[in-house]
Amino acid sequence: MLILALESSAKAASVALMEDEKLVAQYSQCSGLTHSRTLLPMVDDMLKNTENTVAGVDLIAVAHGPGSFTGIRIGVSTVKGLAWAADKMCVGVSTLEAMAWHGVPAGGIICPVMDARRSQVYNALFEIKDGKPVRLCDDRAIALSELAGEIRGKNVFLVGDGAFIAQEHMKSAGIDCRMAPSNLVYQSAYGVGMAALDKTPGTADDLLPVYLRLSQAERERQERMNK
Repeated sequence: MLILALESSAKAASVALMEDEKLVAQYSQCSGLTHSRTLLPMVDDMLKNTENTVAGVDLIAVAHGPGSFTGIRIGVSTVKGLAWAADKMCVGVSTLEAMAWHGVPAGGIICPVMDARRSQVYNALFEIKDGKPVRLCDDRAIALSELAGEIRGKNVFLVGDGAFIAQEHMKSAGIDCRMAPSNLVYQSAYGVGMAALDKTPGTADDLLPVYLRLSQAERERQERMNK
């Protein structure tokens, strides 16, 4: 199965082409440019350079959250458009589950962390079993102090763009965590493709973003309505 995978839930944008579990090509960019400017050109270049087309892929996968509200919307909207135009099946996967694949060689407890602001991080915990990440809890927005209590005394491997913040907090709390190397810290489309392999695909209409909590604008509107 040929999978086109997209990841735009954080600062870095990434696209990958996979043949089942084999990585055919992957393009990543963390230039500061908006994903609306970079994502589709990256897809076009990658497909052109591998002599493939959207029409030739079997499935389109995307990280549908949690993460940056804008980045998630761009990624999901892009995949919905590609899937609709080419009449392809598509699937959304957890950004955190996709990141957990980076920790497979490390083993132990994989702790993907993304900065959720408001003194919280987006997080889930996974354990590597038989070469795959097995989920230990649901995706959540959690305070670092609460996360510290959960992972204390465990063999933990941090990944994600919030890993640096988490490592500093854990160190100050007397908790020693392993840190992913720089080439594995950030989100990548490879993990999205791997996470998509055991998911049930659907149509473009079925694909929805997963935010976990309200955006700042929605929170402010709700506060005004409650006054």
